Amino acid sequence: MANNMQALKARIRSVKSTKKITGAMELIATGKLKKQKKLMESNRLYAETLHKTMHKILGSVQLTEIRYLQAQTEKKATLIFTSDLGLCGGYNSNMIHYLKENVALDEPLIVIGSKENQWLKHSGYIVAAQLDHSDGLTFQELAKLGDGIMRMFDEHKIGGLRVIYTKFINSMTFEPISIDLLPIIYQPQEIEHSIQDTIFEPNAITLINQLIPMYMHSLLYGLWLETKTSEQASRRMAMDNATDNAEELIDELLLQYNQSRQAAITQEITEIVAGAEAL
Repeated sequence: MANNMQALKARIRSVKSTKKITGAMELIATGKLKKQKKLMESNRLYAETLHKTMHKILGSVQLTEIRYLQAQTEKKATLIFTSDLGLCGGYNSNMIHYLKENVALDEPLIVIGSKENQWLKHSGYIVAAQLDHSDGLTFQELAKLGDGIMRMFDEHKIGGLRVIYTKFINSMTFEPISIDLLPIIYQPQEIEHSIQDTIFEPNAITLINQLIPMYMHSLLYGLWLETKTSEQASRRMAMDNATDNAEELIDELLLQYNQSRQAAITQEITEIVAGAEAL
């Protein structure tokens, strides 16, 4: 009985220590989530303006003149965002599950993040390129990656680019989704008004060729911001659930400890009474 009570006390101390850790990690994730969400929202206006401008200009030219709008016969490459660290709930597993369902093993992968690199290689996927970290990326790093992808498209090494990322809906809801970046799909619904009287200098084709790299860089950066915001939201929620579970476990262990303590007291009283009666 005494040994069982000592074991329960040790377990309670251990769970309380774990609860402090998960509580601290939840606070850290909450701070990072606020920071990432602010960055994501700050970038949104620039990204939306560039997106609409791009499609306005596309509406004034022959689309067959733009090579980045033409489908190619080579296999598409898939860019996937993963985390650098764990303890973020189902964030990585959901991304991998989506990848397994939608991407064939023989399609080249471009991986951003280090958490799932070994799994991807052991599972037979072809990792054509990677950035071994996803935290703290800069616009310049993603722009350099985007330029490399566009060169691969120009040289017919890939037939297009699909990006798998985690769409941020709100702080409790986020889901893996994919979007095709290359070839660019013209979206006439993005044009808000007639552009017949618009004069482009020097000309629409030159402007499009200048805008396409900016457009690609902006899209990659925006998708990375949304993915990292989803990662921090997932980590905050995972740590919140872990803290709640620890609290429930502590309550259960305290109940068991009190029951054992009460049983020990009752047994001692019974032994004392029995001894007194024997006298």
